[in-house]
Amino acid sequence: MTNTKYESLKNQMVEELFVLQGRKYTHELPESTELSNYDNHPADQATDLTDQVTEMAIEDHNDEQIEKLQAALQSIEDGSYGKCTVCGEDILHDRLEVMPTALTCVDHAPENKVPKDRPVEEEVLNASTEQPVNESRAIVDYEDSFQEVESYGSSDSPADQIE
Repeated sequence: MTNTKYESLKNQMVEELFVLQGRKYTHELPESTELSNYDNHPADQATDLTDQVTEMAIEDHNDEQIEKLQAALQSIEDGSYGKCTVCGEDILHDRLEVMPTALTCVDHAPENKVPKDRPVEEEVLNASTEQPVNESRAIVDYEDSFQEVESYGSSDSPADQIE
């Protein structure tokens, strides 16, 4: 790979590092606007908690990106950039253009495996037209569903049932 291509990738990584570090030190985490949670509706508390957890996840992701960028920039300084850290072979330029922080070739790239111990609810939540849920327990809404359920009883008084 030519020096101009290395410089282009280096400039791209330095710029991204600058942006991420700027966000890290200027970004304020969301705070609850309430002085007490005593009279808050549970949904408002859940919204605050979700915002906080989301911001923490984004911050963790940005920290990981900063570490990767710093490692890649250090490898440029060491002269080892573009070589796989496992086998020493050249990393394809196309891979470096897509992922400038890559320090390994495709063959030695870490696998991103999805853990097997996922919650059972995801089986239903991840259903799509490509993978529909084909179970007998699936919910079907027929035209007379309410009448069928009501045949088991309701909280209506006898006066409500007069037609």
